[in-house]
Amino acid sequence: MFITSKLAKLDKFTLFLILCLVAIGTIAIYGATTDTHLEGLHISYLYLFGAFCIPMLFLALLDYKILLGRLSYLSYGIGIAMLILVKLFGEHINGAARWLSIGGFQLQPSELAKIFTVLLIAHVLGKREGMKLRLFQDLVPICIIFLIPFILIMDQPDLGTSLVFVGILISMLWIGNIRSIYMILFLGLLIIMIGTILWLYYANFELLSKIVEPHQMSRIQTFLDPTSDPDKSWHVKNAMTAIGSGGLAGSDGIYLRKGFIPYAYSDSIYVVIGEEYGFIGSSVLLLFYLLLVYRMVHIAMESRERAGSYLVIGFIAMIIFQVSVNIGMHIGLLPLTGISLPFISYGGSSLLSNMIAMGLVLSVKVHKDEIPIEPSVK
Repeated sequence: MFITSKLAKLDKFTLFLILCLVAIGTIAIYGATTDTHLEGLHISYLYLFGAFCIPMLFLALLDYKILLGRLSYLSYGIGIAMLILVKLFGEHINGAARWLSIGGFQLQPSELAKIFTVLLIAHVLGKREGMKLRLFQDLVPICIIFLIPFILIMDQPDLGTSLVFVGILISMLWIGNIRSIYMILFLGLLIIMIGTILWLYYANFELLSKIVEPHQMSRIQTFLDPTSDPDKSWHVKNAMTAIGSGGLAGSDGIYLRKGFIPYAYSDSIYVVIGEEYGFIGSSVLLLFYLLLVYRMVHIAMESRERAGSYLVIGFIAMIIFQVSVNIGMHIGLLPLTGISLPFISYGGSSLLSNMIAMGLVLSVKVHKDEIPIEPSVK
């Protein structure tokens, strides 16, 4: 009876949007793998989704405030330990050590690290109860919480996931009531860093090449000057051409069929949607993301506990930045980097982290009227 009453409180519209996105992902993966050695991968994707519905629903029925207490420190510690294990024993694929092989499943700890970091930062912000964040008591600890996984993930190397961490931090600090002067300084520092990279690229290329990792340097060079090395810009140019060839309602997917789009079933799956379903298909996909974010904002605003709102905001930022970076890199607005499209790309770790995130968002909705388990400490 108790579980039934909680199930009745689940946000049906959010669940419907998740199902719609997974349906789009299944169709896109099917299109990307038909007549290839990966044919049937869409079935595996559906199996993964079915399996990951269990932790999502479990977390939705579990009071999220349990995880926001002392357990947030424990989960964060587990996440850091997993990132260290990747550095020591990680499986190297395409020149990067990002995965731990657990049985037949390749787990990418950086995906779970995003969840655990959001949990801990939401807990720390929640203790302030909306008051202005203090520099040394609040901002410095939060930045340290952020920097540890950020540095470990950058070292893998994984620029895409690192960028998502930056987006999460900025969003949660802003909603957490950071003083405007601190945010201006923080954003100013980011602008100076980006400006310095651009200046060094054109003024002292040799020095920049010594500071930046070779693979990162290659992507910066391809982004700023695609003509410098046609081979390195091949992926982005083909992706942009394929998306453009989709027109209004899609095409026969000739670029996809001829193998011009690497990793079309995972990181480059947006190209599949753009080419085969055109502007209309891409717009429908973005509409579902917009509706999902809108619903999550509504859940955050309904929460009577600030920590719950901060938790949801962290996951909103995670989804928005993943979508923005993934699409942006395939239309030439951002440097090419490895990052999945939430609920669309094939990838067990990515799907698992997104399902866990949505389970916690649903938990905030289900338990919004319940009395906090632990009183906030100012």
